[in-house]
Amino acid sequence: MTEPIRTILDRLIERYEQLEGCKADISAAYGLLEASFAAGGKLLVAGNGGSAADAEHIVGELMKGFVLPRKLPREEAQCLIAADPELGATLAEQLQGALPAIALDGHPSLSTAYLNDCEPRLCFAQQVNGFGNPGDVFLGISTSGNSRNVLYAAVTAKAKGMRIIGLTGAKESELTAHSDVCIRVPETETYQVQELHLPVYHALCLMVEERFFGEPKNR
Repeated sequence: MTEPIRTILDRLIERYEQLEGCKADISAAYGLLEASFAAGGKLLVAGNGGSAADAEHIVGELMKGFVLPRKLPREEAQCLIAADPELGATLAEQLQGALPAIALDGHPSLSTAYLNDCEPRLCFAQQVNGFGNPGDVFLGISTSGNSRNVLYAAVTAKAKGMRIIGLTGAKESELTAHSDVCIRVPETETYQVQELHLPVYHALCLMVEERFFGEPKNR
């Protein structure tokens, strides 16, 4: 972990002292994400209710610029211009670098078809089965850590050779047992757990953005 990335984590703990006990797990979760993205992998994210909104939020921070501009490398820009000088010039100027991520709540036609035809609690698992590859990461967000549809997805991810990150509340849970790393924020009331989930995943997004789009001297 480089100094700029370590600084992001340190500043998170300075602002949210109650997350001190989660620092090692946040660092470990970053390590899983960094290794997967570096190898060409992707992130699949799932949660219910407010955690589904968090899943979409995470994807939004990863698939476009968060705090860094993420200009395309010259080689990619030149390929776009070569494909079409006029349209490619606009694409080369406006497109941003992306870290591939998919929120599994965001496919209503697929989800409703599966819910209607099959076992509803396996809807996330079906998407992990279709999208997931060895080396990808599954991030399961559950304030209780016991959401059955998230657990089914985690088991499917494990079977496919993916790495699993859990983001839960303070209590031990089934998701803890299925995760390579589980970040258990120190709250148990649902809305209070969610209030601490946001700064945690913002820090993770900042850390991976710095790794892949920060100044070369920082890497």
